[in-house]
Amino acid sequence: MPVSAPRPCSHVGCRNLAVAGGRCADHPRDLWVKKPTAAKRITGRRLQAMRAELFQREPLCQECKRQGRVTVATQRDHIVSLEEGGEDIASNTQALCEECHDAKSLAERTRALRKR
Repeated sequence: MPVSAPRPCSHVGCRNLAVAGGRCADHPRDLWVKKPTAAKRITGRRLQAMRAELFQREPLCQECKRQGRVTVATQRDHIVSLEEGGEDIASNTQALCEECHDAKSLAERTRALRKR
């Protein structure tokens, strides 16, 4: 089987070549490990019931509504993300469309990377 050509390491500022995975041997990717302080997520039937209740109460995307648009909500979003200390309770959720949810999630990930 052919092997791909080495490419520059994807670690910022590194000039080494990487053969697999985008990183050189000096800059391996961090393994994802759940933090011990991570909030407990609701799953299963309880989550599905909470989603149904949320979309019945708020059928439209809250962010689009604030901007004067009308879009059907498809995502249950935490107003204060669990990563940033929010709780998985009804008062910390809002209904968003997929586009607004993706934009909000990207902003949260960018904030998290800047904190590191």
